Amino acid sequence: MPSHRPTFAWEEGLWRRGVRLVAGVDEAGRGPLAGPVVASAVVFPPGFTAPWLPLVDDSKRLSPARRASLAPLIRASALAVGVGMATPQEIDSLGIVPATTLAMQRAVECLPFCPEALLVDALAIPGMPCTPLVHGDRLSLSIACASIIAKVERDAFMEALDARYPGYGFRRHKGYPTPEHQEALRRLGPSPAHRRTFAPVQKVAGKGGRI
Repeated sequence: MPSHRPTFAWEEGLWRRGVRLVAGVDEAGRGPLAGPVVASAVVFPPGFTAPWLPLVDDSKRLSPARRASLAPLIRASALAVGVGMATPQEIDSLGIVPATTLAMQRAVECLPFCPEALLVDALAIPGMPCTPLVHGDRLSLSIACASIIAKVERDAFMEALDARYPGYGFRRHKGYPTPEHQEALRRLGPSPAHRRTFAPVQKVAGKGGRI
């Protein structure tokens, strides 16, 4: 697994070939028991540089404060940022991987133009020409920035769900299967925000709770 910070090496290879609109695409939220999977697509101008770029990394390796400080800088500097999501119901219906690629497709479709190339973290998006990069969020700055936007957007969504479905602790664990979350799930049963096909939710789904 790459340990270094991401760079524009992949983007620069495309820019040198005359491919100008290169979108980095990533997601947040494949592993949680509740909430949507959220994806983002980020396009930078060719040759982009900024003093804050060395701070960018895979969102999972950044603190919440660092992600929150970088997200507006990314939005202000990118040519475009798109965000898409797939609901818990779509995750249950399609499966997590197809729902993830659906969220990615929606993020790309939210861009104000059609990108010429896509660099995607690990997955291929059906029907879209893309280059999947394993650990892409640790290789490509565009993908890493997309991972930050997706994570910040999803965290904000889960904090809003905390007010809508109190008692589960969504604001703290963001839907991930922490001991606190699993105890609340056993006590309250699944909420409409939970993914019913995920095993820990399936185990308690027949015990009542919110529907």
